[in-house]
Amino acid sequence: MVRYDRITPEGTRDLLFEECEAINAVKRSLRGIFEGRGYREVMTPGFEFYDVFSSNAAHYPQESMYSLVDGRGRLMAARPDSTIPIARMTAARLRGHELPIRLYYAQHVFRRQPELKGRRSEIMQMGIELIGSPGFDADVEILAAAAEALDACASPPFRIEIGHVGIFSRLMAGLDAGAAEKERVHRHIASKNYSALNDALDGLKPDGAIGILRELPRLFGGPEALEQAAALFRGHDEALSEMLEYLKRVYGALEGLGLGGRIMIDLGLVNQAEYYSSLVFKAYTAGSGDAVLSGGRYDGLFRDFGDDLPATGFAFNVDALADGMLKARAGGPAPARPRGDGIRVALTKGRLERDVIALLDAAGYDVSPLRDRGRRLLAAIPGTGIEAVLAKAADVITYVEHGVCDVGIVGKDTIAEHGGVFYEIMDLGLGRCRFALAAPKGTDFYGGFGTRRIATKYPGVAGSWFESKGMDVRIIKIEGSVELAPLLSLADGIVDIVETGATLRENGLEVIEEIRPVSARMIVNVACMKMKKKAIDAFAASLGRVIGGGT
Repeated sequence: MVRYDRITPEGTRDLLFEECEAINAVKRSLRGIFEGRGYREVMTPGFEFYDVFSSNAAHYPQESMYSLVDGRGRLMAARPDSTIPIARMTAARLRGHELPIRLYYAQHVFRRQPELKGRRSEIMQMGIELIGSPGFDADVEILAAAAEALDACASPPFRIEIGHVGIFSRLMAGLDAGAAEKERVHRHIASKNYSALNDALDGLKPDGAIGILRELPRLFGGPEALEQAAALFRGHDEALSEMLEYLKRVYGALEGLGLGGRIMIDLGLVNQAEYYSSLVFKAYTAGSGDAVLSGGRYDGLFRDFGDDLPATGFAFNVDALADGMLKARAGGPAPARPRGDGIRVALTKGRLERDVIALLDAAGYDVSPLRDRGRRLLAAIPGTGIEAVLAKAADVITYVEHGVCDVGIVGKDTIAEHGGVFYEIMDLGLGRCRFALAAPKGTDFYGGFGTRRIATKYPGVAGSWFESKGMDVRIIKIEGSVELAPLLSLADGIVDIVETGATLRENGLEVIEEIRPVSARMIVNVACMKMKKKAIDAFAASLGRVIGGGT
């Protein structure tokens, strides 16, 4: 029997010496700032009853939670979030307390992460909650506290982006669509997947909100984003304009605090938790790869716990801040990132490589270092500040997710199979093909009562598709030529990428049903999109002019 007594579970780690010192330094700085602003420390249990996180307002994605059962068989969850337990605690223990209540915490949260993605399942969070104080002054207080804390703990520069989840919620409430269709629209806006969003909206009943939803993920940047939104909202819904005016007030107040150059607007900003009600915000630092802070107003959450209090707050990822501190002490990661507004672009090696180089050439870039790179996997594009990285398709996603590359160009087949957290901003139209279900010619694939066996290189795509059809199948992962599996009676059918269909025909197979189209996409790291927006937009626009689209 294998013993796991010398290693830590996936997503956790031991902390030694300098790491502990960095985490404690961040905690000391944050504690001083929070207490100096009148916040008092609280702690909640490391695990709670599952019901705390499953109500309408407090709903937290169950696939992100670690669950367990207590001695009486009741379902529990390791704490995935700090705000919801603090709302429970306040409603139960501090009812009648003088308002507003200012609380802070420093405690771990536990969240399931995709395997082998390098993300942590145990995260040290530190944050504040301002409870019982509604409106503008409280929102500005919270954002000012966040900026002060970032100044003290984050490696400069940093950016705070603000949005208003009420705008998205109001547009979606009036949309004539089912729950599944609305979820797709939500997902595509959050990931800035412009092409998929257009496809999803094209299938809905025409409505005035659809035109605004198409543009919503593009409305991010400086004050110009507010001006564009104002023109778009004019004459549609007075409530939307009022929400936008509120954002303008908040932005103006932050400018008055000297933060204008560090604030961005993002009207497509939708935080992970569903309890946010109006103002939402995130913060990013150079090289972080993901947000180091997330927060917003959650006025409806307390109703789940028998109270009705306005509230706002935020949480820092202390581990990410400490990592940034350690990198700064060490002089930064190697190899060095492109300087200034330079960007690093991950390109997929192999079949797609030639098409992408041709596209870059047509866009006016000097691609000679890419065509004559020999065995080199890093190549600078002369005179541009752009550095290209050649990698396998799945690795392109990994490098972009972790922020070591700003931009990636990769096939939709890889994105669909591996997923990830990034923005998908452009369909480049290269390498067009399709996912399809194929079976031996003349087979009644959907007939009979037996469980079908499916061979595929893409078990995630295949499994999700058959699940959406309500069909129980047995998935068999194949690394090589999947067409062999039906010939050898290992499988009843295959799910694979099909371009012309010639290989299928030569092996006695035919397409039973098409699943989805595939082509090359441009993906962008979330933090890099905020920190290097101008350079990334320029690069995307240069390719967009060639393919006739753009961002």
